[in-house]
Amino acid sequence: MSGDVVVVGAGVGGLAVAARLAARGRRVTVCEQADTVGGKLGVFRRDGFTFDTGPSLLTLPSVWFETLRATGLSDVEARCAVALRRLDPIARYRFADGTWWDHPTDETDLIAACDVLAAGSGDSMQRLLRRAEAMWNASRGPFLESPLDGARTLLRQTARLADLRTIAPGRTLRSLGRSHFKDPRLLQFVDRYATYSGSDPRRAPAVLASILWAERSEGAWYVDGGLRRLAEVLAARCVSLGVDLRLAADVVSIRSAGGAVSGIELLSGDHLRADVVIANADAAHTYRDLVGHPAGMKGLRAVERSEPSLSGFVLCLAVDRSLPGAEKLPKLAHHTVLFPALYDAEFDALFDHPQRVVEDPAVYLSIPSDQAVAPPGCEAWFVLVNAPRHDPVGVLGIDWTKPGFAEAEADRVLAVMARRGVDVRPFVRFREVRSPADLAARTRAEGGSIYGTSSNGSLAAFLRPANRSSVRGLFLVGGSSHPGGGLPLVQLSARIVADMVGSGR
Repeated sequence: MSGDVVVVGAGVGGLAVAARLAARGRRVTVCEQADTVGGKLGVFRRDGFTFDTGPSLLTLPSVWFETLRATGLSDVEARCAVALRRLDPIARYRFADGTWWDHPTDETDLIAACDVLAAGSGDSMQRLLRRAEAMWNASRGPFLESPLDGARTLLRQTARLADLRTIAPGRTLRSLGRSHFKDPRLLQFVDRYATYSGSDPRRAPAVLASILWAERSEGAWYVDGGLRRLAEVLAARCVSLGVDLRLAADVVSIRSAGGAVSGIELLSGDHLRADVVIANADAAHTYRDLVGHPAGMKGLRAVERSEPSLSGFVLCLAVDRSLPGAEKLPKLAHHTVLFPALYDAEFDALFDHPQRVVEDPAVYLSIPSDQAVAPPGCEAWFVLVNAPRHDPVGVLGIDWTKPGFAEAEADRVLAVMARRGVDVRPFVRFREVRSPADLAARTRAEGGSIYGTSSNGSLAAFLRPANRSSVRGLFLVGGSSHPGGGLPLVQLSARIVADMVGSGR
């Protein structure tokens, strides 16, 4: 394939694959329906405050550096493209019994911290880390960095039976956690890794514990100025390589003829011819709305067989630390999690009874220590709770657009935080509320599902929609396709697709 390439969507995956292909000499056009790049790596700015509204930490920075080198930068240039700051602790947790506990970056410190929290649990954490490391090593090359298309290719990629035993595809994350820990607080700590892919730890595969090792192997990092800088750097690389980057260019159809793509149609009525179309969009939206019947039906059926991921309800809080009484707020880390007493009730509500909000949710806070994102004496707080998807009918989720509903939920989340010792309400200059309906409208993610499909099921983490579609010349990239969501995996998705397109596979 040597003709034009059109990328639909300027999220991180779309920008990364566009830059890779342009660096190989391909003529690439990126069409983005919004008036800015970044996709779910969003940003909200107001009154001197800047909020990351998507990912808030970068793991596996080596993947980021490799992405930039693939676009033609030297190693030194790649490492200087953004200013990275290592986070330690990775997160601070507040458990329902009032205990505060730090998750250190260093393995020795983490083992010691576990022993402090629950005597004798340090050895269990060490064993879990070794298992997580083995899972990571067994899964990274064959699964995360290679194309997959269904269970058959999954099994073919497993060259050794020992690797399959290591990743334990029939075991859940919850089961793995219970085999190592008895303390309910450490079980909650392990369970939380399921939410990294929008999943239920009782049904998500044990291999998600490999994230624990991925965090440890290269650390967790913040980008000075906000993670939005990653998208801006990728967009600049695209422009410098001659990519035609079109914003406010809404693609309404991916056209095909004779079983192969022929181009795209824009809302403006313009048509762009292309031999390759790469959809950096939600897989369900791509197959149902852009490809349509009958070409998209095979891909759509595969998506619909999977359980959607959870969504998120967001508050952006402009917090004034200079106000009287603010000094009494507890010391919070860059990432802080306030756990409920009954974590299972949250997953019951999200996956079994999605027609109602979670009564007592875990609350996630991101509070960068960065003078660039807030005025002096202030902080930009990003608050997230897992939430049911948006469904106007109220069957598969909640109608988040009902008058007053989102604002009432914001009040309730703040009250939950107050009950857990973080009553920030008197110190909030303003708040911005973002519901799953807002996420769905901004990114076209169905129902506001953050990760497209969940990893619920023994093989679900490995069987997301394939990067190569059944329509010749159409490829999928990004968080809702293989290998999944999160900044590193989205960039690996871009590498996989660029190699496919480059080789003509």
